Amino acid sequence: MKSGIFSFLIKRAFVASFLMVFSLANAQDSDFWSRVRFGGALGLGFGSGYTNIAVAPQAIYQFNNYVALGAGVQFSYVDQKNWYSSMMYGPNAIALFNPIPEVQLSAEVEQLRVNLDVDNDPYGTEKAYSRDFWNTGLFLGAGYSMNNVTIGIRYNVLFNDNDMVYSEAWMPFIRAYF
Repeated sequence: MKSGIFSFLIKRAFVASFLMVFSLANAQDSDFWSRVRFGGALGLGFGSGYTNIAVAPQAIYQFNNYVALGAGVQFSYVDQKNWYSSMMYGPNAIALFNPIPEVQLSAEVEQLRVNLDVDNDPYGTEKAYSRDFWNTGLFLGAGYSMNNVTIGIRYNVLFNDNDMVYSEAWMPFIRAYF
């Protein structure tokens, strides 16, 4: 029941964010687009039997020098030959606060659909299985900003080691908006 209520609230927060951004766009056509910044992440990793591809575009609306809100989507594919493969995709929302130009505090929420296929356990202790589920992440972060780029660390307060979505609750990040 708890995750159902949380999922309901997350979906409503996404809808409210989009409605707010579009109402601002209609009210201030020329000024609106001068405050929109685009960014995101792109990741590629290849190795011996290993593939990792991630794409996560995002847009934020810069209300003033201190506050920005944004939304995006993300897609990730990971494959470890003869072990597992997963595909994750879904929306995310972010709130940024810069109390001073060099410090950025953030809160991010994401709702990912996870398709996980485990071919076999390399230690031979488990059998193959598939699992499809929704995973919600709530990240609180802090970073050092230089112009359009922020480098920092974030913590997933909803981290669950059993979901096999992230290996750790703490994650470094590099965020860029133009």
